[in-house]
Amino acid sequence: MQKLALSFLTATSLAVAGVANAHPSRPLPSAIGYEPKDEDERGLWLQMDEFERNLKQSKLLIRDPELNQYVHSVLCNTVGSDRCNAARIYIIRTPYFNASMAPNGVMMVWSGLLLRMRNEAELASVLGHEFGHFEKQHSLQSFRDIRAKSDAAAWLSLVPGAGMFASFSLLGSALRFNREMEREADLISLDYLAESGYDPMAASNIWEQLRAEMDAQAKARKQRSMKDVGNSLWSTHPSTKERMEYLREAAEEMGSEGKRKGEAEFRAAMQKWWPKLVDDQIKLNDFGSTEFLLGQLASDGWTGRLLFARGELYRARAKKDDMTKAVGFYRQAAAKSDAPAETWRGLGVALMRLGKQADGRAALRKYLQKKPDASDRAMIGLMAREK
Repeated sequence: MQKLALSFLTATSLAVAGVANAHPSRPLPSAIGYEPKDEDERGLWLQMDEFERNLKQSKLLIRDPELNQYVHSVLCNTVGSDRCNAARIYIIRTPYFNASMAPNGVMMVWSGLLLRMRNEAELASVLGHEFGHFEKQHSLQSFRDIRAKSDAAAWLSLVPGAGMFASFSLLGSALRFNREMEREADLISLDYLAESGYDPMAASNIWEQLRAEMDAQAKARKQRSMKDVGNSLWSTHPSTKERMEYLREAAEEMGSEGKRKGEAEFRAAMQKWWPKLVDDQIKLNDFGSTEFLLGQLASDGWTGRLLFARGELYRARAKKDDMTKAVGFYRQAAAKSDAPAETWRGLGVALMRLGKQADGRAALRKYLQKKPDASDRAMIGLMAREK
């Protein structure tokens, strides 16, 4: 629960925002050709430029041209094609909900966020929120506030030499926006959605889903849900309930009937990556959140890939009756045309753990038949007693 809540916090507080939007009544210089105006801004930009140089070398980057182009196109659809090219998008492969934008035009989108989005409008809402922060120069205001209260220069000196995740944490703790800034960026994002034809209700829907995930996570851990519990980390942010409600109220006034959600487009763009991102999520050992997310992805029906992932989730937890349930999910997956070859590997291992050695070895041999070039062939071959 704590990890999930922290990821929600950094989704907004880490947003060291970036570029002016395309709204004609709110002009600001874009990152292209724009020069910082004073010492504070120049220092912040220099550090973010160094951060970007390190980011480009990160092994966490998803460099898939098609996925990157798709996310960039959603940004352009949201804020306007005349401004979006000022942003340089980096998709970070880490399974937490997060997005941010730096004052030099660097936008970071974490893969855990993509996994939690259900349509293009929701993604547009997050991207619009980050642009809203920069439009109002919230990052510069926050940085100046830090300088008035502490030695921000000492903090900045830590960033280039820190690890990638440590750098993110430093940025999040230092450039924390207040409630007014967050609300302002939220409402600017709604303007973007309305002007670009996206459903403005998507912004509220995101928070509704995140709150439901927090409930599912807490239930699995037999803990109290933190969705409505305030603490010092959230003291500068509107509560999740507050955000959900004022975004919904504003969207209702704008009207969402007939507005575009872009569900089919988003599913098509994410189809190749969903199995990998689900696997990353499973490895978090966060059963409640993962089961909830799989259910969300299966809203139109359980596919072979999703049933395989569910089998993997239960097999990994391995509590009472979990292995039997895993076998059931693997068998359901195997009956689907899109079941990955790994379905039979998971089935074989689960059956063997249930003491069904012969059936388990048969499933493992089928896995090797379906995937003769498997990287784990030697080990699985031994388990299957392959001749």
